Amino acid sequence: MDLFLPIKENRDFRRMYARGKSYVSPALVTYVMRNRTGSLRVGITTSKKVGNAVKRSRSRRVIREAFRMCACRVKPGYDFVFVARGKTPFVKSTDLFKSMEKQLRDAGVFQ
Repeated sequence: MDLFLPIKENRDFRRMYARGKSYVSPALVTYVMRNRTGSLRVGITTSKKVGNAVKRSRSRRVIREAFRMCACRVKPGYDFVFVARGKTPFVKSTDLFKSMEKQLRDAGVFQ
């Protein structure tokens, strides 16, 4: 069973971009916002700036795996949107995990 639910609606992504707090690193941008559901929701976006379909898919896989490694320590009741950047398809999930961990720690969402 997954520890988190996907964010799929465009309005949810737009709300995160407008009201969420953002944290930036060279390979990843993270938007964090509290939700009222008490569940953990995650959305991943990769634009065409990242590269072709293969690179965008790899970026999503790397981001998903990095979040899976730190999801058990995240408090429930938050929404996250992870935005891939140009470097994302070229980093390993362990390297991305370190920068994601720093961003989530800065956001104060770890238990």
